[in-house]
Amino acid sequence: MENLPAGLQAAAERVAAAERIVVLTGAGISTDSGIPDFRGPKGVWTRNPGAEKAATIQNYLADPEVRRMAWLNRLDAPLWGAEPNVGHECIVRLERTGRLHALVTQNVDGLHQESGNDPEQVIEVHGTVRYTRCWDCSDRRPMRETLDRVRAGEADPPCLVCGGIVKSDTISFGQSLVPEVIDRALRVSDECDLMLAIGSTLSVYPVANCVPIAKRSGAAVIVVNGESTEMDHHADHLLIGQIADILPTLVGG
Repeated sequence: MENLPAGLQAAAERVAAAERIVVLTGAGISTDSGIPDFRGPKGVWTRNPGAEKAATIQNYLADPEVRRMAWLNRLDAPLWGAEPNVGHECIVRLERTGRLHALVTQNVDGLHQESGNDPEQVIEVHGTVRYTRCWDCSDRRPMRETLDRVRAGEADPPCLVCGGIVKSDTISFGQSLVPEVIDRALRVSDECDLMLAIGSTLSVYPVANCVPIAKRSGAAVIVVNGESTEMDHHADHLLIGQIADILPTLVGG
């Protein structure tokens, strides 16, 4: 208990009293599952700058070699062996109390659904890597089907419907968010009485706006992260430390 941040008990009491909680998660909640973040010391783009190039939609669409490397990287991505961790499980526990209004996530790993959260509650503002989508006709199917084609020798598998370019069903740099998805994320933030932001630097917009929107609407704001965030000044409770240590006490049984 000595490593737990000051103010944790007061924050836990705030959570216990809340009736409409919106949880906002970022990459930090999945690092304990073995999924690296992007820009940290061991981040995906820190260790492999070419992966960041592939995450830009203009590069992906224009360069077949970028697509071929992207498909090779997807074959052995850490995601496929990852399992939900205690942080994910705590959010499931919170949902079971009936007080989780929505779960907004910047993550594309699908671990919230894997852990048991109701998919209808999860708002994936940046999409999901567990599906593919054709850039031309929008055909959508499970990622594993396309990865099987890559393993069988298709270096840059085209759409089976129209022959167009296929990518993961995620939002790349330079690609617009899905309006109804981000609109829903901002709307539920306006409706909550407590915003719990976990594992995000809260520096990516427009989803980072969920925090000040909740604050302006009178909600309490709790920020849980391993380091400072760009929204610390909005936090009623700022809990810096290990997410897996903090959340069990914060959410309770």
